[in-house]
Formats: sequence, C-alpha cells, structure tokens
Amino acid sequence: MNLGMKIYSLVLSAFLLAGFNNCIYAQQKPNIIYILADDLGYGDLSCYGQQKISTPNLDKLASQGMQFMQHYAGAPVCAPSRSSLMSGQHTGHTSIRGNGIEKGMDEGQVPMSGNTITLAEVMKSAGYKTGAFGKWGLGYIGSEGDPNNQGFDEFYGYNCQTVAHRYYPDHLWHNNQKVMLTGNDWKHTVTYSADVIQEKALNFLTENKDKPFFMYYPTTLPHAELIVPDDDTFKQQVAKFGTEKPFAGKKRGEGFDYGENLVIKDYTTQKNPHATFASMVIRLDKYVGEVMAKLKELGIENNTIIMFSSDNGPHSEGGGDPSFFNSNGNLRGIKRDVYEGGIREPMIVKWPAKVKSGTKTENVSAFWDVMPTLAAVANAKTPKESDGISFLPTLLGKNQKVHDYLYWEFHERGGSQAVRIGNWKGIRVNVSDNNNAPIELYDLSTDSKEEKNIANSHPDIVANIAKIMQEAHKENDRFRFDYEMK
Repeated sequence: MNLGMKIYSLVLSAFLLAGFNNCIYAQQKPNIIYILADDLGYGDLSCYGQQKISTPNLDKLASQGMQFMQHYAGAPVCAPSRSSLMSGQHTGHTSIRGNGIEKGMDEGQVPMSGNTITLAEVMKSAGYKTGAFGKWGLGYIGSEGDPNNQGFDEFYGYNCQTVAHRYYPDHLWHNNQKVMLTGNDWKHTVTYSADVIQEKALNFLTENKDKPFFMYYPTTLPHAELIVPDDDTFKQQVAKFGTEKPFAGKKRGEGFDYGENLVIKDYTTQKNPHATFASMVIRLDKYVGEVMAKLKELGIENNTIIMFSSDNGPHSEGGGDPSFFNSNGNLRGIKRDVYEGGIREPMIVKWPAKVKSGTKTENVSAFWDVMPTLAAVANAKTPKESDGISFLPTLLGKNQKVHDYLYWEFHERGGSQAVRIGNWKGIRVNVSDNNNAPIELYDLSTDSKEEKNIANSHPDIVANIAKIMQEAHKENDRFRFDYEMK
C-alpha cells in the first residue's frame, strides 16, 4: 500500500471511530441538482418580491444559500436558452438559436450539433451519473441532439417542447421508449405529466444516492397551457382570486380544449387563469421542497448542491398575466424580449458548509457560466469553446473574475441583439431588416427598468457595443437573420 492510500485509510478509520456515519459523502465529489423552471419570471418568487403567490420552499432554499440578483438566461425563449446552458456558450455561438420543429418531424426540435460538448458530458467525464427529467427540446429522438446522445445516462419527460404545451399528453419518453400515460388520450385528463416527472426525478436520487450524480431537472412549470389538477391547492387559489375573466383562446372551445378538436400546440381554455398560474407556481415550489426532503431522507443533503433558475422571462400566452403578478419584477419586457424582463432570472444556489446562508450577490452572470462553474466543482476541464466564467469564487466568497461583456441574440419578431458591459446595456431591434439599426443604450445602475435611452449622449459606448454585436455573432446556417439571407 502506498503512502497516499495509507493516509486515506487512516483518515477514513478516524472518521468511522468518531461516529461520522456519513463520512463517505465527505470523501466524494458533491452531487449536483440543477432545477430549471419554464417561463418563470424574475419576480415570480416571494423571495424575489412576489406579493400574490407564496413560495416557502424556494424561500427556504434562498435562506440556506445564495441569491443571484443579476443572473441571466441564455435567451428570451426556451430552446436557445437551454442550448446556451448545455453548451456553455452565448447565443452568438451556441448551435441552437431559435425554437421550431425539425422539418419532416411530427415531434421534436432542430437537433443540437453533435460536435457540442455539453454540460452533461463534462460531468460524465468527472465520474458523475447523469439524468435529465422534464422538457428537452434540443433534438428529436434518435438525432444527434437526443439527450442520450448529449451526455445523459437517463432521460424522462418531453422530448418535444411543442408537445410540452400540454400537461395531459398521451405519452412521455423514457430514453428512446415512448411511455403511454394512464387515462390520457388527448380527450381525457387523468395523469398530470408534471407529477409523473417529479416521481421519476425523486427515484433517480434514490437510485444514485451512493455515487456522485448530476441531475438536470427542466420542469415544465409554469409554462402555458394553464391547467392543474382540481386539488385543494387549486380550490384555495380559486377562492383567493375570486371571479376572473376567463381565457377563451382564439375561438372559444375550438382547437384548444381536450377532445376531438384539440390542437396540441395551442392551449386549453381556462376559467380561472390567475388561480391556475398561482397553483402552478405553488406546485413547482412543492416539488422543490420534496427534492430537499428526499436529500435529507437519503442522508446526502450536506453533500449536494442545489441550483435553481428559469429559462426566460414570464409568458403572456394561454391566459398568462405577467402584469397582474408583476412577474418581471418591475423590469421592462417579458418572454421574447431582450430587455431585462425577458432575460434576467431568479437564481439560487445552496451548498451546505460552502455557500454562506442567506447571502445575496450582485455578480453579473449568465447561463453560459454554469458549465465552467460546475466543471470547477467537479474538477473537470471546461471546453475551450465555452464563453463562460466560473462563478465558484462568488459562491465561496472569494474574488471573482468578471465578463468583458455579455451577449444575446434573438431570431424572432424582426430579430434583436443585446450587450451588457458593466452597467451599460445596449439593445438593437429589427436586426433582420437592418443590421446597422440604431442601438438603444441604458445605464442599469440608475435605470434598471430601461426607460431612458441615453444613446445620443454616449456615442463611444454605442460604437463599442455595435462592434461587439458584430464580432460576437457567428453565422449559423440553420439560424440566420434575414439580412444574412439577402
């Protein structure tokens, strides 16, 4: 036995003799759980100022960890934001930059490039068991973007984000196997998909409690459609919010409700949209509480990092009402905007004995920083293609390296780009018509609501932002601004 092994044996024996029954967890790398909400706004949690919905479990998570006050999603919509998270790249570089079904496919989005080194692959290289539970949206089953081909040992949930518009689908996927849901046939609403996905995620924790694991949990809550089981929580919210203006859809009862005329990509009608949305956020909070309780039950909570965020700003589809709930936290814009309300997200990190409880940070970070952060935690190598900077120093209370700039691009609604440099925020809209369109400029230190465009007063800063917008955008044949195709 070499010296290193002798020292390890002596230390291990000492812990055992001292009665530390959980010493094995102190010796292994920390488990990591990353929970990603869907269309949850910056202001939708009570620990971020929400007044009409209570989120006690997420508030507890924040009280036991660190809240990031200036954390950004990868994009203002689902697929490119998730691609940014998985690839560690901003949307000027990552392979998926927009939503959309793959041509010729009934189910599944354009696949993430097989050349992408994903967060899951980085964690596998460090010896982690990897699992994803929820909504994928980065490549149809069997494609190079299939989660099993992008580093995940196990996947359960929706492969297709369009099908994920519905909470009572007839099927989900377990790896490449279609799993039919009891009682659901697109006409009847028996099995609530989010509950099934939660059960599978908790099972993954139990099955892997004795080894390091990375669990990516991209829940569908609280994305539209707005619908929940008729349980006590829903009844309480109906009583709380009282009589509401129903969401009727484009044509009442046609192509929305479950039944013969259902159109999957659309949303069900809803008599109580406010009560339903609140119930969905409460359900999400309940799920987080169950994850925390499971870790405690398994004896691994002290060696598990929990991270929580959202993929983009709040939605207004299906009866969603971000103005009523102040879901964007008084920021400008919602989903599909590159203004703060469309991309700034809640972010909470709990890491017992490492992250100081009840702390907040103003460190400016984004989805593409998650990969280098977790790579540093796992003692793995960050791919050279990553645009991220590890925020592990922030978590540990040490000096933090900061970004020269953050960059976003969005390929819908005429195209838009955004750059943040320090407290300066530059935004260009209608990029597809004119890649030299005027740039709006805001000073977030005094104008977090982006109300006062001061571009005319700072031409040097605007010129620098214009240069970054040009350099940070790498052309992508599958996702091109209209001007690139002219």
